[in-house]
Amino acid sequence: MKQVSATVKNDQAPTGFAGQWRNFILGFQHLLAMYSGDVLVPLLIGHYLHFSTVQMTYLVSIDIFMCGVATLLQLKQTPLTGIGLPVVLGCAVQAVTPLESIGGKLGITYMYGAIIAAGIFVFLIAGFFAHLKRFFPPVVTGSLITIIGFTLVPVGFQDLGGGNASASSFGAPVNLLIGFLTIVIILLFSAFARGFMKSIAILIGILLASFIAGGLGQVSLTPVSEAAWFHAPQLFFFGIPRFNLSAMVTMILVSLTTMIESTGVFFALSDITGRQLTTQDLERGYRAEGIAAVLGGLFNTFPYSTFSENVGVLKMSGVKTRRPVYYAAFLLLILGLLPKIGALATVIPEPVLGGAMIVMFGMVGVQGVQILHKVDFTKNANLLTASVSIGLGLGITMYPQLFQHMPTEVQIILGNGIVVTSVSAVLLNLLFNHKWARHE
Repeated sequence: MKQVSATVKNDQAPTGFAGQWRNFILGFQHLLAMYSGDVLVPLLIGHYLHFSTVQMTYLVSIDIFMCGVATLLQLKQTPLTGIGLPVVLGCAVQAVTPLESIGGKLGITYMYGAIIAAGIFVFLIAGFFAHLKRFFPPVVTGSLITIIGFTLVPVGFQDLGGGNASASSFGAPVNLLIGFLTIVIILLFSAFARGFMKSIAILIGILLASFIAGGLGQVSLTPVSEAAWFHAPQLFFFGIPRFNLSAMVTMILVSLTTMIESTGVFFALSDITGRQLTTQDLERGYRAEGIAAVLGGLFNTFPYSTFSENVGVLKMSGVKTRRPVYYAAFLLLILGLLPKIGALATVIPEPVLGGAMIVMFGMVGVQGVQILHKVDFTKNANLLTASVSIGLGLGITMYPQLFQHMPTEVQIILGNGIVVTSVSAVLLNLLFNHKWARHE
């Protein structure tokens, strides 16, 4: 697809002061795209475990700080770590329920012990997992990326309606107005703006819609007034991590699901940037996520994984260099140390974020469809592999309670549509396309 004329091309981002300023704005766009999804995890877990205001302030601010650290680990390639793609890392949302269960039943110190154990596990199996690359041809990666995008679109609609589908205010006219207005603004700037303004269509949509929502009384600055001015990271803030076998096994299973999802995102970014990923690239990427999880446990935050939201940002902006994401990472570090400033991003109304998410997640899904376009679907084997895998992923996403009578460990794996699609696609591709299969 050759549609690059109106956007900044690949790694040809402008240099000099003007160029750095543009990279900063693009980085800020990346930050807003992931911020709400990342802050949601500490808020959910903190509320479930009845954290005090002081504890919650630490949890949110240091979580943001560690997102910056984790992102830098992935951006910068070293002999040991770093995928070297324009990725942003945030809290793994699939870890929320297991962490709530561990923290509620055993205590929060066991929760952090399990996170550390899972991080070490990811680090140790990174090499083995990276060698599974050959099991991810386009029919598998295309199906996986399609599911990553399209199964997250309903999350955007939930936020557009107000966030809580069971609330009486869900779908209120003001929520719909703000949410769809956000989409309209993004689309208008994408259609009619030129150059840099076109690249930051998502950011403009979020900011303009937030100002309009403020004029309608839908923005509260209370979180800003209540936040502290400064908060430094502190080892073992909630206590020395403790270890329990069942808790560690549970978090290791969760880490496997995040590795599978990250694999899909890595290949999506590989397709967008035109860079072929090697086994060593994937190995460094997994190791970086393992180290990030260990640091999360030590500083009493959470495990981290690659955020799919930012694939949509990258696709829409047309800027495929890592420079803006470096700015996003440093902004995360600063916001994590200055909670009062960081709280400004939390006042963005959910309908605004929902509208932006629908556009971004839709873009991710279509990215998967573009990869599937390279697959020869005249072969029934490929057609069955993609259709059954995508169908299973969508079905499980709609009804994860299908496996509610299974053991918790089984539910963690089979209750995730992305994981089900990945496993199904790999197995069906082996069944139909391996050398033992009868070819048409």
